[in-house]
Amino acid sequence: MNRKHVRTLVAAAAALGAVVLSLSVQAGERLDRVTETKVLRVGTPADYRPFAMKEEGKLVGHDIELVEAMAKTAGWKVEYVITPWKDLEAGIKGNKFDVAVGGITQTLARAGYAAFLPGYAPFGKVALVNKKNKDRFTTPESLNDPSVRVIKNPGGTNEQYVLEHLKKAQVTTHEKNYEIPGMIAKDQGDVMITETAEAKLYVKRYPELHAAFLDKPLTPVSEMGFMMPTDDADFVRSMGFLWHLMDIRGELDRIEDKWLD
Repeated sequence: MNRKHVRTLVAAAAALGAVVLSLSVQAGERLDRVTETKVLRVGTPADYRPFAMKEEGKLVGHDIELVEAMAKTAGWKVEYVITPWKDLEAGIKGNKFDVAVGGITQTLARAGYAAFLPGYAPFGKVALVNKKNKDRFTTPESLNDPSVRVIKNPGGTNEQYVLEHLKKAQVTTHEKNYEIPGMIAKDQGDVMITETAEAKLYVKRYPELHAAFLDKPLTPVSEMGFMMPTDDADFVRSMGFLWHLMDIRGELDRIEDKWLD
């Protein structure tokens, strides 16, 4: 990925937070607590490959490896708080965690109550369908039909797309996002709305699947982002500076190449 736009965004954070590597100068309440306890609470739904997923009893993925690298640089341990998508906003506002990760789309609505680190993994919405139906789903309108069985996960922007654009379809909700691709592969549903990275991953995992609209996504480009409360500007600047260090030390590129390419 071209890092030019990322470096531009982090430059301002780095300039503002040039002294925060000590993580103690003029610290706010949240940064005080993290610094004193040396524990960073990370909220995540942990159900969205390749960003954050529980496999063999351990959390893995792009976001997991990156946030752990940031915490290690600061001398912090990571404490995970598993949080469903529908509860992320309440978790941010209710001080349940210090940062949320796991393939979280940066949106205007979320920017109204949270701060984001620089965006990554540009994507658009696509449709994961059974390969035998790939010729059936070639236009956005073909998804929005009473005969189409759509399976959605609650609480995220994928659900938002379904509720706004697929009102005529047969829509059901399944709580475990990571199980839905397998259901589509087994013909238990026709369509799952997801993002580019997840669709590419599941097409490789399930030969029965096809990613429709991959070349021309259903939505304009968006980016993922690490999401934080806005109650402590010092903490936000510190996290921005840690992100900057990951960038200049090559960790952003290394972790992206491992998980997203």
